[in-house]
Amino acid sequence: MMSTLTAMPSALGGTRYKEVKEGMLAALSAQEWKGGEAIPSEKRLAERFGVSIGTLRKAIDELCAENILIRHQGLGTFVAMHRRDRHFFRYFRVVRRDGERSYPVVTLVNFKKGKASRVIAARLGIAEGARVVTFTNALALHDKVVMVETITLPEAIFPTLTEAVLRDRPNTLYNFYQDAFGINVVGTDERVRVSQASELEAELLALPAGAPLLEVERIAYSFNQKAVEYRLSHVNTEEYEYVGSVLTAKE
Repeated sequence: MMSTLTAMPSALGGTRYKEVKEGMLAALSAQEWKGGEAIPSEKRLAERFGVSIGTLRKAIDELCAENILIRHQGLGTFVAMHRRDRHFFRYFRVVRRDGERSYPVVTLVNFKKGKASRVIAARLGIAEGARVVTFTNALALHDKVVMVETITLPEAIFPTLTEAVLRDRPNTLYNFYQDAFGINVVGTDERVRVSQASELEAELLALPAGAPLLEVERIAYSFNQKAVEYRLSHVNTEEYEYVGSVLTAKE
């Protein structure tokens, strides 16, 4: 495989490490290093970029702080993976009002393939009319459905995704993206507003049609801010809250 990492011209001031970071993100985006794999040694990377070990470490430090890379003492630096216990609550932020967190039971409601609308295309950074996969999940906490989410994915980067494969996945959705398609979600952009329950959401949430719900619009990004998922979630906040920031312990 041809390397995506090349030596870079000198940069002014202290910005060189940012160029190194961008180069490493480009390599990750090209799947030169996959989730769970060790990146090359600092010496090899410094040689490939034509920078000092100190400059390289500063770039790696930022990638570790962003949970893109993980250092394991005595073993090296690895590409982060989406593990259920460590990553799940970073992205699942619905909590019961007493503060108790629990893993939802997810039921696939529907699945279809089609063409991206103007809005979806803009959110995902793809052409209007491009092929997409859309599915709806109902999420239950403590034996009660409290959240309905509709997720849209570009078919170009999830070409083999089928309803059967999605329904039978053995792990969390972002872990599934990584294991099955090499897509690593490293960040999200969210917007929160109030909406009203559609007929489907009302039926799934056991609420009257038009009942107020919390709507969370999310775009999930892989490396280099590449949009890989558009998600619209609706939450019944009668007994639950949406926590905007979750602190997680580092390994």
